[in-house]
Parts: sequence; structure tokens; C-alpha cells
Amino acid sequence: MAETPHETSPERGHSDDLEAELRRAVGGEVRFDTYTRHMFATDASMYQITPLGVTYPRDADDVVAVVETARRFGTPVLPRGAGTSHCGQTVGEAVVLDFSRYMNRVLEVSPDERRARVQPGLVQDELNQAAAPHGLFFAPDTSTSNRATLGGMIGNNSCGSRSAAYGMTIDHVHSLEAVLADGARAHLGPADSGVIEAKAAQSGLEGHIYRELPGLAERSRAAVEDCPQTFWRRAGGYRLDRLVDGPFDLAAFTVGSEGTLTLVTEAEVALTPKPAATVMVIGHFASTTEAIAATDDAMAAGGAAIELVDNFILDLARRSPEHGHLVRKLEGEPTALLFVEFYADDTNTAEAEAGAARLEKLWRAGGHGYAAIRAADPARQQPFRALRKAGLGLLMAAGKPEERSIAFVEDTAVPPEHLAEYTTRFAEILDRRGLRAGFYGHASAGCLHVRPFMDLSQPDQVVTMREVAEEVCELALSYGGVNSSEHGDGLARSEFNERIFGPDLYQSMREVKAMFDPDRLLNPGKVVDAPPMTRNLRTPNLPTAVPLATHFDFSQHGGMRGAADRCMRIGACRKPAESGGTMCPSFMATRDEEHSTRGRANALVKALSSPDPSAALAGERVNEVLDLCLECKACKNECPMSVDMATFKSESLSAYHAEHGTPLRARIFGRIRQLNTLGSWTAPLSNLMGRIGVLRTLLQRGAGIDRRRPLPSFRRDNLIRWFRKRAPAAPDPAAGEVVFLADSFTSFTEPHIGKAAIELLEHAGWRVRMEPNLCCGRAQISKGLLTDANATARRLVDGLADDAGRGVAIVGCEPSCVATLRDEHQDLVGGDRAAAVGRQARLVEELLADALDEGRLSVADPASGETAGQDNELLFHAHCHQKAVLGTEASTRLLRHLPGTALRELDAGCCGMAGSFGFETEHYDLSMTIGGQRLFPAVHGAPEAGVCATGVSCRQQIAHGTGRQARHPVELLHEAVFGPTGGGTGSAG
Repeated sequence: MAETPHETSPERGHSDDLEAELRRAVGGEVRFDTYTRHMFATDASMYQITPLGVTYPRDADDVVAVVETARRFGTPVLPRGAGTSHCGQTVGEAVVLDFSRYMNRVLEVSPDERRARVQPGLVQDELNQAAAPHGLFFAPDTSTSNRATLGGMIGNNSCGSRSAAYGMTIDHVHSLEAVLADGARAHLGPADSGVIEAKAAQSGLEGHIYRELPGLAERSRAAVEDCPQTFWRRAGGYRLDRLVDGPFDLAAFTVGSEGTLTLVTEAEVALTPKPAATVMVIGHFASTTEAIAATDDAMAAGGAAIELVDNFILDLARRSPEHGHLVRKLEGEPTALLFVEFYADDTNTAEAEAGAARLEKLWRAGGHGYAAIRAADPARQQPFRALRKAGLGLLMAAGKPEERSIAFVEDTAVPPEHLAEYTTRFAEILDRRGLRAGFYGHASAGCLHVRPFMDLSQPDQVVTMREVAEEVCELALSYGGVNSSEHGDGLARSEFNERIFGPDLYQSMREVKAMFDPDRLLNPGKVVDAPPMTRNLRTPNLPTAVPLATHFDFSQHGGMRGAADRCMRIGACRKPAESGGTMCPSFMATRDEEHSTRGRANALVKALSSPDPSAALAGERVNEVLDLCLECKACKNECPMSVDMATFKSESLSAYHAEHGTPLRARIFGRIRQLNTLGSWTAPLSNLMGRIGVLRTLLQRGAGIDRRRPLPSFRRDNLIRWFRKRAPAAPDPAAGEVVFLADSFTSFTEPHIGKAAIELLEHAGWRVRMEPNLCCGRAQISKGLLTDANATARRLVDGLADDAGRGVAIVGCEPSCVATLRDEHQDLVGGDRAAAVGRQARLVEELLADALDEGRLSVADPASGETAGQDNELLFHAHCHQKAVLGTEASTRLLRHLPGTALRELDAGCCGMAGSFGFETEHYDLSMTIGGQRLFPAVHGAPEAGVCATGVSCRQQIAHGTGRQARHPVELLHEAVFGPTGGGTGSAG
């Protein structure tokens, strides 16, 4: 049975004195508060152990200081990168060193030597971006390359889909700079007899290692040669085989040691020429067995990467709104797929095309599969790569509410010639126990990723898990395979190492540990002398949640705690900005676990597991953890489990206000519609607030609205006045009616956008009815004013439900408002009427793009002049809520109708403005940092291009950060239809 993780009063070394000594000794940050410790109590595994404290070293001197201080207190230390380990390597009762926060740089790239020097917290994608201009990359390509750190890859001996061609991390490490258990620094790398002799003459731990390790390796020769686990794709145990069969190289020897022998502070790694061209073949099969049987031909044809996806995952993809369109690109309904890649050394794909042709010929001759798609260009390959990489996310989201896809047998590997039979017998082990699981992985390396769905809160399921682990281990060994082929040992597999390696070799490994770490202070309990795999499990020890009344409906997941605990801790929210996507903007800027979606979810689970969750939710520490969430909602889309931190923050703010009172600034922004209405009716006098320095200073002091941020200008000629006075165009009875949402900004600060939208809708035949008095409540939701937001949302639903029931489209220009109807209202108001309104809510671009496609709206070709016949670049930046909830397809489809325009949709993440966030004094600098990571450089880098953005916040941020005026898509379409000055008034500013 599982044991309760230590939360307080651990047995060793946790004291105020330890924390105080670390603060004195370490230049980086030191945190011992309970929330930080809880955030680092879990990783991407099924385990939870609360650490003693967390440090963020800035350099190797800090690492030495942590080790020396912890050693004086007899306290273990534990190195950690992204915390994406599946086996529990990065949790323990120790002082954690988070290398990802500060020690995350590329120190040097030497293209001539094809080498790089890096710090351990560097993310793999960042290294590849630095190497790319030289045509190089770091070849052990993990599926988590957008957050996995080099230190973690070295610790686990990681690899990925191309391992059959490029090997594992151990094959690409030249040397390491490390701190030993006694606090001494050491250079680890190949050593000849002279170096060994000189090192052995030294005092201290390093000298002891050089004196004793060569002899231990020689004494272990027979055990190494007799070891049954000899398959090359091995990520477990200590690599005595490397010392026995090769040169004395402590760098290679310590790769895969999971921080139990040394702490790496710098690495020199090999870079590999990047293939200039890739051709992919996607084989379609009627069964997984048939697909695996076709692997031999793929290898014989020279496939560098061969990936398997089975029907379990394909079925999940077919039912997924996000991935369904990917499956539709396949031929028929395959039960299994093989993705095979061929590489060419130059941009001429002939070499790769020849390999693909050989494979297709072999498959036809052997009767393997019923179809094969060949994709030779990156654009054609992209959807197939996305489908292949979707496996883990689909599995995580597919279980019943009480289940998780559990990582404990997920990367066994056997020689590929045995893979088909091994897979069949593996499936039988699960079937006998009624367990469901998807099979996918690296067929070329004989590696399977299998994560059965289990409910570990049930004691019998914990017993079943152990039984499956033991049987699968024995099965893999019986085929000459390995129990871990890329994810290491950790807490899940170390217990089995004596069985795997045999008693003699295992004893040698225990001697290695004692030699490098005589006081057992470096990540103890991993690789050797480990606890049972069922100890320290997270789920069985989660206390029963106390019922909590909330404004949003979290009942689908058993309450707010259950919704927060959906986070699987895989760290997809920890991408650096350079890796693309939007989640999580504040983490991208700070690199602080506390500001990742995962960190916040962990904090919420802790608060909501307390005896008084309402009080904990209203606490200062939770408020601090959630403060830098920009509520961009990217996590709802990019997190595999759709952990919606924006909604959690709103609910938490509501609890905080109930306890502490609602701040003035929250009341101001929460009533933005009333303020904008008043500002419009009193313009231009109201605009003086934004222009007079003294007034801005008073506004900053009194309400915390930063004086550096320009305020929007109110328009007296607002949209509502214009709509009432204008003469509408005659509608087309066949087109029907639309309801136009007059949002707070399109109405009062940017009415020209609303005018353009309405004129275009009418020109396309619709009869437009405006709703000037209904508000979605977006600002109230963002500020945690949820009682008010509920009333506001109900008024809107009541006002529009009958129209929605008749199929009338409800359209708006501001993505955050339309998204609120689709998203938050469903859990804030709920019921059939809110659902009907949500279904009918549309961005105005969707209707206009349809009208363009159908010919009911047309643009004039440029007859002559500067734009004639040219492709003028247009940069398009979509609002975060649009990307997360609505999608960008309608906007881009509309923009592609503009004549003479070359559209480039930016992957620039969040603009950083996030509604009121960028106005707030304490958030202004972070807001500008986020905008400056990708968005501002993209705009600055295309000075001749037009700039287009759908969100009012985005347009404000672009104007402030770049001096460029971004325009809404409907403005551009209005000009294309009516001309810059003719046909309507929509473009008038």
C-alpha cells in the first residue's frame, strides 16, 4: 500500500536553520514555504513527496553552496529541470535545485567542431534553435523537446523517435562539468591512463573515485557480460558496461544516473547535421499486428524514424474536436498507422524519395497494408506529425473522471524482430485484468508507450498495477529487451533493478552509489536501494475534498478540486517563448514554476484539499500564485487536459474579494461598460484624463493604473448613436437576420470597426439588429466579480435565447466577448438557453467569410496602382481567447479574400495586454516583456507589412509597443469592398 507523503516534520534536516543557511550561502532564490514545496512535490509521474525546500541556483557556485550547506545538515539534494519525468526521478524528501529558472543558457556553439556548451536548465528546442543557422541540431529528439531540459535528458539518458538513426543522449555527450557529493567541482569525460593516475593521486572524493572505480569495473566484467539486459536502447541502471567495453569516460558513465551520482552544471554535447529534406510515408493497416509486421520492411528500406499509432488512439482522435480533421486526411478508416521518415542530405529530396519508393514497393510485395500516403513537403507532413504527436494528450484526456492514464510500463523495448509477438502478449496481460490502454511508440527501436487507465485511489488497483509491472518486466526480459528504454528508473522501476541486472551486477551498482555518494545525499532512493514502486503514490493520499460552493459549475469533474487535479503535471505549460504557442505567457517571461499552469494547478489542489478550502482559496499565497495569470485561456486549448486556469483565477478572486473586500481598481474595470458609456457621452472632456500628466499620476496612485500606458480615447460619435440615426440597407429576405453584439469597445472607443462590420453584413443581405444594452460580463468575470457577472450573463441569455432558438446568428467583433458566450456562460449560467446562445455565437468574420465564399459579398480587384499584381504582406495576430475557444480559421479565410495580400498568421503567443492586465502598475513591465518576446519583434521585422489584430487589447499593445496601428479584419474588408472612402462610413475613424 502507498504511504502518506511527508508534508511537515520530515525526519531529516528540515529546519529554520537550514533555510537560513541556504539564504546566506546561495546567490539565487531560496523558498521553503508550503505552497512552493507542494508545487515541487510532484512531477509527470504518479508520485508525490514533499521536498524540504526549493533553491534556484544562478551558477555553479550556487550549486556548490547548496551541496555544501545541505551536507552539513545531512540533507539530501535533488536536481530538477522541467519536472517532466514519468517515473518519479525528480521528487524526493530533499532540497530541490531547479536549474530551469536561471541556469538555462547556450554558452557556446562551435559549428566547425559540431559541438555546443550548455547549462543543464536549457530546453532542447532552444539548443536546436541556436544550432539551426549552422544546419545542426541535437539529435536525441524527445517528444517533450519544447520543455525538456538538457540536464534532465542527461539524467534520464533520453531519446525519441529517431533513436534508431541517432542513438540516445549518452551517444551525444562529450564531457560534463559537475559538482560531486562533497561539494567539489569535477570535469567528467574520457580519461587515458595518465589522467586516471593523476586524478587518483588527489585527495578528496574525486581522487577516491578515480582510485576505486577502475577496479570495480574490472571486477564487474563477468556480471556485465552475463547481464540479460543488453538491448542497446537502455535507460536504466548505472552504465558499468560502458567502462567494461569502452574507454574510461565518466561523462558517459554518469549519463542516465538521474542525479544520484553527480550534479551537472554544464555539458559539452555533440551536434548533428540536420537532414536537409524529409519524406514521410504513412502506412495504413487493418490491425496493429499487421502494422508491426511491416516494420522490418521499413527498416530495410532505410527508414530513419518509424512510429506506430494504434486504433485506440485513432478512435480518440476521430472523436476529438481538435484532432478529428487530422484523421480525415487519412484514406479510409485504418486500425493502425506507421509513420516512416526518410532523410536527404541536401534540399534535393531524390535520396529520400528513393527510400520512400523502396518502402512502398516492399509493402506492396509483402501485402502489408491497404494504403500509403507519401508526404514530401513540410506543409503536407504537418497534420500527420500533429496526429502522431497527439497520442499522449489524447490518452490523458480519454479516461473516466476517476481514472488516469498511468505511466509505469510505458517505455519497455525489445528487439524489433520480436515486437509483434511482444505486443500481443503485452495486450493479453492487460486484457486479463480488464485494463484499457493505447499502444504507440517507436517501432524502429522496438519501444512501446503504453499507459493503462487506472484508478489508484482503489487499493485493488494499486495491487493490479504492481502485478502488471512485474509481468511486463519479465516479458520484456524474456525477449532480450529492457524495462526502460528512454524514461529511466526513478521510483517506478528502480525496485526491479536487482531482478533485471542480476544480484552481482546490482551489488556493483550499489558500490558505485556508495563510492560517488557515501552519505546518500544525492537523490537517494533512485536506481539502487529504492522503496517499493507503490510507495508515495499521489492519488491514494489525496484527502477527500470538502464540499465548496462555487459560482462556476465544476461538477463534471467532481468539484473545483477535481477540475484542478486534472493536471497531469507533464509540463506542456513550461514551453519557452521560442517554442511557439501561447501557454503560458507569464511562465515564458519568468521561467518560474509558480507562474506555469502546472504550478498554479498544484497550488489550487493544495488549497482545495485543506479542511477549509474557502479560506485557503481566499488566502494571500494563493492570490499571489494566481496574480500573474493573464487569463489568456491558452491552457484550455493547449493543455492536453484543458486545465482552464482563467476560470480558476476568476473563482479564486471572487473568494478573495469576499474575504478581503473588492479593490477599487477591480470595481473600475469590472464596470468598464458603464465607464465607457459615460466616457463616450462626455467626450471629448472625458479624454483629458489620459492626456494630463497630473491626472494620470493621481490615477496611478489611487487605482494602480499605470501612467505609462495610454488610455483609449472615447468617441462621442459612438456606434449606438450611429446605428440609431443611419438608414439601413434593404435586406435580402433569403439571408435572414443577425443580432449584433455592441461590445464595450467597438461601441464607444472604436466605433468605426462596428460600423464596418454592420455595413458589410447588410451589404451581404443580412438584416442587422443591434443589442446595445446587453453585455457578456467579460470584465466582471476577469475581475472575480462573479455575482455581478452571473446577473449580467443571465440578462444576455434571457435577451437572446429566443433568437438563438430560432437559429439567428449572434455576432460580434471582439473575440473575448463572443468567446464568453461560448465558454464561461455555459458554466456560469448553464442550462439549455445558455447553450443555445453559445451555439449561435459567432465572430462576424465567420459570416462575412461565408458570404465571400458564396459570392454574396465580393471585393474589387485592384485595377491599377501600387497594389496591382503585388503580394503585400499582412501580419495577422489573433486574440488569445479567439485562438483558445473560437479558432482563427474564419478570420484567416476572410483575409485571404483580400486582393494582392500575402497573409502571414503570427505565432506570437499572447500580446501581454490581456484586457486590464497591461494597465495595472505592478503588471505593466511584465506585460511589455511578454509583448517583446515575439509579437513586437515580428512587427518590427516587417516594416512594410500591414498589421491586423482581432482583439482591442492586442491593437492597444501593438500600438504602444511598436508604434504601428493594427487594424481589425473587417476594416480591411470594408475598404476592399467599398474602397478607402466610398460606399459607406465604416472606415471612418
